[in-house]
Amino acid sequence: MATKHEQILQYIDELPIGEKISVRQIAKAMSVSEGTAYRAIKDAENKGYVSTIERVGTIRIEKKKKENIEKLTFAEVVNIVDGQVLGGRGGLHKTLNKFVIGAMKLEAMMRYTGAGNLLIVGNRDKAHEQALRAGAAVLITGGFDTEDSVKKLADELQLPIISSSYDTFTVATMINRAIYDQLIKKEIVLVEDILTPITETAYLKTDDSVADWYRYKEETRHSRFPVVDRNMKVQGMITSKDIMGDNLDAPIEKVMTRQPMTVSGKTSVASSAHMMVWEGIEVLPVVDDSNRLVGIISRQDVLKALQMIQRQPQVGDTLDDAVTSQMIVTRGKTKDEDSFRCTVTPQMTNHIGTISYGVFTTLVSEAANRILRGYKKGDLVVENMTIYFLKPVQIDSVLEIYPRVLEVGRKFGKVDVEVYNDGVLVGKAMMVCQLIDRQ
Repeated sequence: MATKHEQILQYIDELPIGEKISVRQIAKAMSVSEGTAYRAIKDAENKGYVSTIERVGTIRIEKKKKENIEKLTFAEVVNIVDGQVLGGRGGLHKTLNKFVIGAMKLEAMMRYTGAGNLLIVGNRDKAHEQALRAGAAVLITGGFDTEDSVKKLADELQLPIISSSYDTFTVATMINRAIYDQLIKKEIVLVEDILTPITETAYLKTDDSVADWYRYKEETRHSRFPVVDRNMKVQGMITSKDIMGDNLDAPIEKVMTRQPMTVSGKTSVASSAHMMVWEGIEVLPVVDDSNRLVGIISRQDVLKALQMIQRQPQVGDTLDDAVTSQMIVTRGKTKDEDSFRCTVTPQMTNHIGTISYGVFTTLVSEAANRILRGYKKGDLVVENMTIYFLKPVQIDSVLEIYPRVLEVGRKFGKVDVEVYNDGVLVGKAMMVCQLIDRQ
């Protein structure tokens, strides 16, 4: 049976898009305390189908699909630009498909403005009205207001008019940054993207017997299964090691491994890979917030996903991408003698103008990873890093990075990395990486 929290989430999920929600209303409708209602609303906000706007309230918005994540709702825009909604609140749940900066004559501006757009403009009341009639929302910069007739029109058309105290350039930059951040999130492959869903997952129940395990093994050709109770909550994992030497009528509950490691759908594939390699796990149950089984992921699923990620072109670059893209390889006579060069750009420095500790760590990790890939075709996970010292290195310095493989085995690789500037040793580190076999 669903918990009160889950029942409230389901109730919110079934509300029409654009519906206004309040803690008091939810508490009354679901006969729960206001604290319980508040927690559920916050959870719905984290899950992306509710948005809370200062001075407006909480509204039900459409949950974005992963392929559509770079599109923002007008509700999100209000929060990004610290805006105030002047009219058209009924349309805050709608999604904008393009924003237009109104820095031209009215007729020219309208040629670029259409339905689903957001016109960013100053105190030009005529432009506000024309944009609304064209089906676009309006973001007024500089903290300006608009005429009451325009606000009334916005309410009628259910197209938001938002006012922000920031200037046009700052507002456009803030919205661009938000879209860019979402593009980076879009690239992060999560467990929910690759899991085998519950409808296709073989699992056993706590009151099943060892004989049932053998039957499932014959049917599926697998030997590892999650074990659930009557409420579908994960209680254990059962493998061939667990049932060795047990009678066929022995209950699964008595022989299973209890409290197994689990992941949620929102766990990144990279984290799951690290967990599976470190713990030597082949299959992980995927659970929801109530520990109910929603599917499984296997080691093969995770490794395939990691290999796919490496082949994908980057859309939104992270700080790590910006740093590692500066590295130029210098080929040695053998793969052991490869080295890397990198110029210290202003973005790589700290507040006193020398290379930041985090950037140094990224450069060392990337150099060690690249050199180890010459030995192993699998994927790598950094397990341990020791930085012995790091001297101040200023902007525009050219770094020479020399990784040397000390030891490489089936599961681990150990690399010593020395960093020079103008022939002087400025940094030294040791790294241990886990090597993930692609079997």
